[in-house]
Amino acid sequence: MNRKRIAITGRGIFCGAGKDIATFSRNLLEGRSAIGPMDLFDVSPFPARIAAQVRDYDPLSRFDRKSAASLSRADQFGVIAAGEALDESGVREYYSPYDIGVSLGAGAAGMIQAEQWLGETLAGKRPLPSLLRGILPDRTSTAIATRYGLGGYQGTITTACSSSSTAIGWGADLVASGRLKAIVCGGSDAISLLTYAGFNSLRVVDPEPCAPFSLARKGISLGEGAAFLVLEAEEEAKRRGTKIYGYILGYAATGEAYHMTAPEPSGAEAARVMNAALEYAGVGTHEVGWVNAHGTGTPLNDVVETKAMKQVFGERVNEVPLISTKGLTGHCLGSAGAIEAVATIVALNAGIIPQTLNFRGADPECDLDYCHDGKRDNSVPIALSNSFAFGGNITTLVVSR
Repeated sequence: MNRKRIAITGRGIFCGAGKDIATFSRNLLEGRSAIGPMDLFDVSPFPARIAAQVRDYDPLSRFDRKSAASLSRADQFGVIAAGEALDESGVREYYSPYDIGVSLGAGAAGMIQAEQWLGETLAGKRPLPSLLRGILPDRTSTAIATRYGLGGYQGTITTACSSSSTAIGWGADLVASGRLKAIVCGGSDAISLLTYAGFNSLRVVDPEPCAPFSLARKGISLGEGAAFLVLEAEEEAKRRGTKIYGYILGYAATGEAYHMTAPEPSGAEAARVMNAALEYAGVGTHEVGWVNAHGTGTPLNDVVETKAMKQVFGERVNEVPLISTKGLTGHCLGSAGAIEAVATIVALNAGIIPQTLNFRGADPECDLDYCHDGKRDNSVPIALSNSFAFGGNITTLVVSR
């Protein structure tokens, strides 16, 4: 298919590892982890008591009192990060608002406010009904569109941890097809008691900061935040003279149809989505410099992704580092893919491959190059970003600088 080349002209992020692009980029390149003690709610009953939460955040420093009361924590994160991306791109000054859309990936959304409502109700109080506004995942996309006056397509994808990667791929399709001139796409999610307790009950949360691809890894570290990219056709971006930070060359979203929580163990399905994304992008495996893994730090996921890499890259696999940024950001669930896509484009522009943090020893089943020893210089302009979710929802983005 003859598709438009899709340029990235805006980036925005608000997460534990950085509340703007500049801070996040510094922490990514310097390997500063955001994982630490949790204090959003009482975590004393759980074996794991850490997360990469957004700390020192006062909603009234960003919103007036009325807006802060009407937006959930996830909504606020999304509005802030999308605003940074839109401001950096300048698309609102160039296109009609009806030609700019919103494509969002979401997870638990405003569940933490809904939990507050329930707690106050059970205590015999009369909680504010507005605490329930953000419980629907599509509330964040509505909040972004309303805040910035965007009248084009507005949609929300909820496929667990691949949600925001798929939202970026879908956003690129909407621009490539000519249905939109530009789109702000990404994801937002906030830690809640539901997700924290749920993952602890599955026994997949590491009590220490997560250690992807390490022998002593025990599971994930949760995180939260939002990240967005503004996409538009390269020809239009060049016509208006804006800076281009990179490109979404292609993507693939497939379903394993294997298990509700476990990945297909041979790695064949993970390899299938990576190969499909490369084929759609028209990129050969010899053109890929590194892969930003899903890399959760769970024993099974890391082995499966390692197997998939071998199937995709064959004899060249040891020349293509497989890294994870989750030791920096935690696993941000519905927004994980978007945060990792932003990390990928930041690293590509900086000419480095980020370090996989928190190494605890070599695992014989994870026998590739994971950049455990530090960041690397990199001159190859293309990388993959993987998102492998519960329910077998898997997505790979092909990104270039």
